[in-house]
Amino acid sequence: MKRLKKEFLRRVIGGILLVSLLLLGFTGPIQDYVSIPKEVTLFEGQEYDVSSLPVLASVEQNNKKIATKQSDGAVSIEAVTQGKDELVLELAGLPIKKVDVNVLKDFRVMPGGQSIGVKLNTVGVLVVGHHQVQTAEGKVSPGELAGIKVGDIITEINGKRIEKMADVGPFVQKAGESGKPMDIVIKRENEKIATKLEPQKDKHENTFKLGLYIRDSAAGIGTMTFYHPESKKYGALGHVISDMDTKKPIVVEDGQIVRSTVTSIEKGSNGDPGEKLARFSSDRKVIGNIKRNSPYGIFGELNNNDMKNGILDKPMPIALSHQVKEGPAKILTVVDNDEVNLFDIEIVSTIPQKFPATKGMVIKITDPKLLAKTGGIVQGMSGSPIIQDGKMIGAVTHVFVNDPTSGYGVHIEWMLNEAGIDIYEKPRQNAS
Repeated sequence: MKRLKKEFLRRVIGGILLVSLLLLGFTGPIQDYVSIPKEVTLFEGQEYDVSSLPVLASVEQNNKKIATKQSDGAVSIEAVTQGKDELVLELAGLPIKKVDVNVLKDFRVMPGGQSIGVKLNTVGVLVVGHHQVQTAEGKVSPGELAGIKVGDIITEINGKRIEKMADVGPFVQKAGESGKPMDIVIKRENEKIATKLEPQKDKHENTFKLGLYIRDSAAGIGTMTFYHPESKKYGALGHVISDMDTKKPIVVEDGQIVRSTVTSIEKGSNGDPGEKLARFSSDRKVIGNIKRNSPYGIFGELNNNDMKNGILDKPMPIALSHQVKEGPAKILTVVDNDEVNLFDIEIVSTIPQKFPATKGMVIKITDPKLLAKTGGIVQGMSGSPIIQDGKMIGAVTHVFVNDPTSGYGVHIEWMLNEAGIDIYEKPRQNAS
């Protein structure tokens, strides 16, 4: 009996201790300790609040890359110069946590917000559909019989590279007259496929046809996100451009961006995203090239450095994904003519990302003027830069179909990475 009582008491005491430890884990000091990161990345000149605990801080490696500030039990660090250092936090003379601090070179970009026109030239010619040729023997689609699918890209005919639609016609006529099929090379996803295609004569028009709808370029509008004054590299849109017919990403040979003017807005509503209606500027002056069409937007180089938005025209620091916080922010965009304005939004949620991802933030439009004008996020607004606490943090990318006031944003560091800009550039070593 005594043994049973002792066992019972032991279990009760153990349970009480377990509950006490669990409750202790939710107390302020413990939570503050747990929330201290093991690693912090900052840009030169930035400050970071490390802890509000009554701890002491010392720089272990003392590479003079950071400086500490301590007041009223709080610890913060200032990034002094590019490089790495280690911070040690002590409580009652005992080290309790080590924080690796990586200081990046001061980096700034010019914010965009301007409406731009986009002209893309594809690699080869894109197949966007099939059609039936009315021959003397009946209806047939030679392209479909050759196994060519919607979304395929015709890159070669009879060993010759195909760059535009005008390149195709002479091959079709010659093959039709000779009765010899064409040797076709197509690109499908990541593979090359060879096939033979014999054009057929349309009995009504007396011409030879492929039974394919093809296209060699695409055009649209979007919003400039940023450009880097030193390199003239830019990023825009924040998402990939897909063909309207095939719904597949357009493989870009080259392209251009021009200025555009917003003529009107089709207001968004639940289940029906709105749209900016715009036209290319009358002079159609090319302001930059397009070298890349990726999941993070379009990228290339500007012809010069005079592309200003008229409202925030000074180079601006950026925030990395772990530095973005929930709360108020602003976007730069055009809703009338070519005038860029700032509008209020809310960062509903943000995900600190160690690897590139297209959806890093959920945002919500809160500005009454913008809601009255557009109903929320509309097509053509993609790429609008997001600003928080004087730093560029990302770009608007997608709208929620069932709630046009809300959508996704991409973190700026991934767009910079796609633009070929290395913000993690290592400091150069001096020769010994």
